[in-house]
Amino acid sequence: MEPTKVQSEGGLNVTLTIRLLMHGKEVGSIIGKKGETVKKMREESGARINISEGNCPERIVTITGPTDTIFKAFAMIAYKFEEDILNSMSNSPATSKPPVTLRLVVPASQCGSLIGKGGSKIKEIRESTGAQVQVAGDMLPNSTERAVTISGTPEAIIQCVKQICVVMLESPPKGATIPYRPKPASTPVIFSGGQAYTIQGQYAIPHPDQLTKLHQLAMQQTPFTPLGQTTPAFPGLDASPPASTHELTIPNDLIGCIIGRQGTKINEIRQMSGAQIKIANAMEGSSERQITITGTPANISLAQYLINARLTSEVTGMASL
Repeated sequence: MEPTKVQSEGGLNVTLTIRLLMHGKEVGSIIGKKGETVKKMREESGARINISEGNCPERIVTITGPTDTIFKAFAMIAYKFEEDILNSMSNSPATSKPPVTLRLVVPASQCGSLIGKGGSKIKEIRESTGAQVQVAGDMLPNSTERAVTISGTPEAIIQCVKQICVVMLESPPKGATIPYRPKPASTPVIFSGGQAYTIQGQYAIPHPDQLTKLHQLAMQQTPFTPLGQTTPAFPGLDASPPASTHELTIPNDLIGCIIGRQGTKINEIRQMSGAQIKIANAMEGSSERQITITGTPANISLAQYLINARLTSEVTGMASL
């Protein structure tokens, strides 16, 4: 499909800005070693691609340019994610290929037009492109924007983005938009800015409000330490899950980025995760070091996430940021 639909009456190709929400790992993939991948995407698509600063679990990727350059950039991102999925599958027994998923950040005032009367527009986009499209019910924290999740084959995603661009151009945002800014991970991720987080897999996911209040209570009683069993537990909530242990092996040449200068990084990870982390001494003849993490399951997950984040940034050449 030619991008003629989104050309203005004057026949000019309209400049548009699309914002994407990505996890750190996805951003690393888009940036590539020493920034080579994103440089290639910028050059080949002609779009401006900006990535928000900061060591957040989430980052905002902003793509700006005439609509045809935006579609090219999206195509390159979608195919890169598909390549990542295929690479991760090559060493796993899974047979069905998971779809590529992108999350757009759209001003809430435009979401109504995207959904259409009684869901008619979003249904039409799903049916004509074959992509799954979902608009989040709630706004992203401290913003007037919503997440719009698109998943499917790269081809379906590109068609879907084209149709979303048409809607966004036909019905511009009303009033001022407060853009969503991800929170940095330098505060304890389990509880940040009045918002409680739980760990799911590798990511910190904001938790419903009632848990935030419990976390606030817990934080007031004993900072950073699990509540002891002597404190009256909240009904139905086990205040301190039993401690468990998890072991990781890390290549010797990467251990430095986890320990940091004079142990600064590892101390930061210990403080942020609340877990105990022991790094074994180098064994003769071994190219790996053993790391033992002890704490509650949530502490361990968080420590693992923080260690992985350090490794990812080191491997993708982003450690200097």
